Amino acid sequence: MRGSKPHRLIPLDSRIEKLERHVQGLMEELHRARYEQRREALTDALTGLGNRQALVNSFIEAQAATANGAVPPALLLLNLDGFKALKNSAGHAAADQILVTVAMRIRSAVRENDVVTRLGGDEFAVLLPATPQSRATAVGNRVLAALEPNIDLGNNSIRCGASLGLRTAEPHHSIEDLLQEADLAMEESKNEGRNKLKVFDPATLHARQLQRQIVGELREAIRSGQLVLFYQPIVELSTGRIEGCEALVRWNHPVHGLIMPDQFIPVAEATGLIAELGRWVLRTAVGQLRRWRDNPATKQHDFSMRINVSAADLQSLEFVDDVGEALAEESLAPESLVLELTESAIIHNNELDRYTLASLHRLGVGLEIDDFGAGYSSMGYLRKLPVDRVKVDRQFVKDLGKDPSQLGFVAAIQEVIRSCGLEGVWEGIETAEQAEALRSIGCASGQGYYFGRPLPEMEFTEQLARQVVWPA
Repeated sequence: MRGSKPHRLIPLDSRIEKLERHVQGLMEELHRARYEQRREALTDALTGLGNRQALVNSFIEAQAATANGAVPPALLLLNLDGFKALKNSAGHAAADQILVTVAMRIRSAVRENDVVTRLGGDEFAVLLPATPQSRATAVGNRVLAALEPNIDLGNNSIRCGASLGLRTAEPHHSIEDLLQEADLAMEESKNEGRNKLKVFDPATLHARQLQRQIVGELREAIRSGQLVLFYQPIVELSTGRIEGCEALVRWNHPVHGLIMPDQFIPVAEATGLIAELGRWVLRTAVGQLRRWRDNPATKQHDFSMRINVSAADLQSLEFVDDVGEALAEESLAPESLVLELTESAIIHNNELDRYTLASLHRLGVGLEIDDFGAGYSSMGYLRKLPVDRVKVDRQFVKDLGKDPSQLGFVAAIQEVIRSCGLEGVWEGIETAEQAEALRSIGCASGQGYYFGRPLPEMEFTEQLARQVVWPA
């Protein structure tokens, strides 16, 4: 029988030490895993920069330091100019490469303790702890300079500018407040031509808040009957008979009284409310023309209704249908309606504009360029666009009778309009002398205070009932 070898006993202290090292290793591994998990939770996967949560955390720390006497932090908000179009043309892979390069350049342009983050898409933010506005401005300009050189994409290179907004934090600010106000400054940069830094202006926030208030009130005004139309005659110069009237919208505000269109139309255009407003004007004006034609006191006048059309209308696929339906509902012929288009609305002459204008022309409504001569005044598009009339800006009429050479200049404009096969309507006629001067050179139609000021529906109806020619 073989004897068995005795077991070597491991001292208790050694076993405990080994167990402690094992536990320590597990704890370190768990700590590394948690650290990595936290790092990933605060990191943008594409660029390696911090993400929105990292920005929030850094802002909370900076505001806490401010409460203890430190200088407030500043925020730079950056958005790449034209990135969406660039992404569509270059592809997703190239777009990602651009974003990575931009991230590296921003990081290289700021200070070591500045927190650079990517908020999503092509939007980046840089939090500058304890930084006065003057120094933050200098950092922002360095960022813009770093983005100036072209980015190499292999087969080609592109330049990717940016718009930058700056806001210094106030004690009451949340991160949402700070981002919103930096974003307003960034929008100002884009509006002023891009690739520049704009500092937040409190007046901008006030204007935006006022705009939101106006939009809410205007939307309610459309639905609750606060809007009204005024009408101004357009007169045949050779006979004095009315050949049309222009519908001009006014806002009868319950608190502020009658508000002129130049105070609310730009807001409607900027916020997308112009389409709803335009539909209201279209249907109200066409309905009024029907009532005048049915009224025994006014039906002897056979004139057209003129309404203004915005750039947004030309970009709407539904606009042509809206016009056709409005005319059909009132049993009016298309030639009863003339749409006045500003030069700025049609100068871009893109595919959708051309389609809309061609469709309106086929429908049979009149098309007129408004305020001709006040803007681009390109004679080339007069021959290309399917318009029937040109309404010449008042600046050409006001000096008639004062400047001897002005009548010859007006006659030359009239000849150009005729050579393009169009009719001319001259606005801003305020005196009998101006009307006679235009009549003497063969101008066909006119509009202005000499013939009549814009009047509300009831007063204009009374004028139609008692007058045959204008002025009375």
